[in-house]
Amino acid sequence: MTSTIETAAPALAPAPHHATPERLLARLAELGIATRTVEHPPLFTVEESRRLRGDLPGGHCKNLFLKDRKDRLWLVVTLEDRAIDMKTLSDRIGSARLSFGRPELLVETLGITPGAVTPFALINDVERRVSVVLDREMMTFDPLNYHPLTNRATTAIAPGDLLRFIAACGHTPAIADLA
Repeated sequence: MTSTIETAAPALAPAPHHATPERLLARLAELGIATRTVEHPPLFTVEESRRLRGDLPGGHCKNLFLKDRKDRLWLVVTLEDRAIDMKTLSDRIGSARLSFGRPELLVETLGITPGAVTPFALINDVERRVSVVLDREMMTFDPLNYHPLTNRATTAIAPGDLLRFIAACGHTPAIADLA
């Protein structure tokens, strides 16, 4: 008689050293950055966000966690309705051919799970492995709306304050025309 032992795939979960939404909001407050956070049911797509956001003002954004063929990691942040052509994006941002980063790499690097990708996750990129690209047009909206490390809430932040936060995380974002 033979028996088999089934093992479950490891759950995608941030490590204990990764920031929580509460720690993120506390860090923003420490930096003197005013934000407004609204809780809501979990959102996984831009379409779900559009249906449930109500009257939340400002620029609503999407975030792409990407890896190029040279193993560089990228976080591309743009307006939610921006059509991104992956073939031309690499030329626009100066990368090798791009593909979406694996969920495990997202958790390892930014401490978040798919559906919660956000520039706020740079708080967890202490090794500065991720290059950040912000859409120039997006930066004209005030406020900008992102998940605060969870897709169960949306946090509004002024564009200048987003730049201050990213700098405080040790990153210098590229601001590019992504259209």
